[in-house]
Amino acid sequence: MLNSPRTPRRAAASVLMLALLGAGAVAVPASARADTVRDAQMWVLDAVSAPSAWSVTRGQGATVAVIDSGVNPAVSDLAGSVTTGPDLTGVHTPPGNPNWGVHGTWMASLIAGHGHAGGGSGIMGVAPASKILSIRVVTDRHDPGYSAYEHESDGRVQNALARAITYAISHRADVISMSLGYGEPSTVVRSALQDALDHGIVVVASSGNSGNSGNVGPAGQAPYSFPADYPGVLGVAAVSRSGSPAGFSSDNLSVQVAAPGVNVPAQGRDGQYWLVSGTSPACALTAGVAALIKARYPGLAPARVVQAITSSTQDRPAGGYDNKIGFGTVDAAAALAAAAKAARQPGGQAGAATTLHFGGGAAAVRPVPITPRGAAGLVVASLFALAFLVATGLAGRRLLSLRRVLSRGQHAAYRPPPPVWPGPQVQATWPDRADPGPGAEQAVGSADPGGSRPAWPDPRP
Repeated sequence: MLNSPRTPRRAAASVLMLALLGAGAVAVPASARADTVRDAQMWVLDAVSAPSAWSVTRGQGATVAVIDSGVNPAVSDLAGSVTTGPDLTGVHTPPGNPNWGVHGTWMASLIAGHGHAGGGSGIMGVAPASKILSIRVVTDRHDPGYSAYEHESDGRVQNALARAITYAISHRADVISMSLGYGEPSTVVRSALQDALDHGIVVVASSGNSGNSGNVGPAGQAPYSFPADYPGVLGVAAVSRSGSPAGFSSDNLSVQVAAPGVNVPAQGRDGQYWLVSGTSPACALTAGVAALIKARYPGLAPARVVQAITSSTQDRPAGGYDNKIGFGTVDAAAALAAAAKAARQPGGQAGAATTLHFGGGAAAVRPVPITPRGAAGLVVASLFALAFLVATGLAGRRLLSLRRVLSRGQHAAYRPPPPVWPGPQVQATWPDRADPGPGAEQAVGSADPGGSRPAWPDPRP
């Protein structure tokens, strides 16, 4: 599922060593020169044109709700930027446990990391001046409560996600980032997401890591992952450093855009730096782009933000869209420019008219001509009505005759077919239930969320 990690520009062992440990996530020694960490990260920032966007905004004033496994607010590159929300997992692992918040901290650093030592060292997120609201709904695999969480009912875990979304709404988040996936939709989650959209919140989710799982749907595509496939949610796929679709990235129609998702440097909850792969980091990077737009244009409606991001992509596929990378790779600077135009259009800002009219609107639509009926027209209509009544009567007589035949037992061998029951709405097995996130990502040592590929039971984001 993973490609080998790329070697940074400075490869000397005394400076930085990035060796493949297992698959997917690689620890960078804490003693490594932090500017080398930034060097290793620059290709990611450049790939989404983040530095060019920072001349317009760095995300100040925007809050991104990271619904994940928790975020450690004490790591150097997120210090002062994290507000800790509730733990809705149903387990009671303390935040001080080294296996708490592994995946969530990675994602938060890609959104709002501001570096340290004056900002010149460590991880810089796409929106480094934004804030993080951490809401914990899933556990990392080596979390002490993982087994208990794994056996919770599907209704319980979906309701927890809905409650997390509602919490983000009540605490005025501007963007919701969900690097997680569920195998089936949920009415309560969809309702909560609609409420978020109604409150002007942009919702971003990873489209899944099932691109090479062999578990394809009838159309030959990877299975859909929710919430990425809910209406109004911006689904994100992963691309490599070359811009090619990542082999593990799910290809289906939930994919709208793509972002780097192979060997992306991030800071872990242990303060070290990791290379992570999956549609999870791609989602987080795109959420950072959305945060930049909401910081600059806070009243811009979510649909306009999504339109600005999808209409301004780079490396667009032939024909303008495909189900591997959507409309192309996100471009933060171009998306801000598109958002500026959208903000000047009618309905772009919250509180303004949101109905879009095409072709001049209702005033430009001519009424349908109706020719007045004369006496001849009434006669024709009456004849049609009479013919309909006669046909109805004949059909009724036929049904009565058939009923008599059945009552005499001439078709006693007939039995109605048994009802076709599709089975449980959400399968009981964990892989089809909920995936907390790293998909292909794997860490090492005390922060390891899972062994060989995939790191989680279900190879989703």
